[in-house]
Amino acid sequence: MDKKLFEKRYREYCAATEQYLGGLFLDGEEGCAKLCEAMRYSLLSGGKRLRPVLTLEFARLCGLDDLRALPFACALEMVHTYSLIHDDLPCMDDDALRRGKPTNHMVYGVTMATLAGDALQPEAFRVLLSADLPDGVLAEGARVLARSCGAYGMVAGQVIDLTGGEKTLAGLEHLHTLKTGRMFMGAAELGCVAAGAAQEMRDAAREYAANLGLAFQIRDDMLDVIGDEATFGKPIGSDRAEEKTTYVDLFGIGGCEEKVREYTERAKTALEGVRWQGDTQFLFALAQRLATREK
Repeated sequence: MDKKLFEKRYREYCAATEQYLGGLFLDGEEGCAKLCEAMRYSLLSGGKRLRPVLTLEFARLCGLDDLRALPFACALEMVHTYSLIHDDLPCMDDDALRRGKPTNHMVYGVTMATLAGDALQPEAFRVLLSADLPDGVLAEGARVLARSCGAYGMVAGQVIDLTGGEKTLAGLEHLHTLKTGRMFMGAAELGCVAAGAAQEMRDAAREYAANLGLAFQIRDDMLDVIGDEATFGKPIGSDRAEEKTTYVDLFGIGGCEEKVREYTERAKTALEGVRWQGDTQFLFALAQRLATREK
């Protein structure tokens, strides 16, 4: 796909996401101004907005191209934001920087940061259920979101990460399929659900996103060793400091590069043979760019 066309579409998706999220939690009614401020601090702190991009692009591929899936996309991003706030807490990874800025608890304190994350979870479902889509689609969207982030998804992955799961390739793949992959898969599938797509499309979207998520995580592990802290937006070497086993420990940098290529190709292959209502070149280009990202 032409680089300019790719960047134009990506910017459009990000701009729509930023505008929608920027309209949330402005009033701080009933004495909750500080809570809303803390929620907005992390929600609007930038980032790649990769998950909303996946939702919106898969909605387009399935025939819904007027951004009606935007509440679905932003709902999952809100859940992702809550997870980052909690992930940075002293009882978890105890990080001071996120996206080049002080983490939420460094600005608002541990209690308020915890509550900001807590509030973002139910508010995400409220936002999703506000979408201008049929009731059955809303119900299925809520189910997909819950499955992606709950006890059999992202949270399960966080538990394994904190308790030191099996330090093998199979163990790492299981960990990151849950912690990172399930939210990628949920984002992609939510776009299909919003469009009322067939199961074949939903399955292909999940397979693409599962492999994209693993490639993304391996690249993340690499950047924790070879990345530039100012570009990466968080401390370099934090995984080693926390004594976490990573893909770099198992394969080295060269082996990780090969693994990233492998999962990237698997992601692309997952899109083949499906009758999408548009071309898949944007998703091909997205996978390729993430494979070589620096942040």
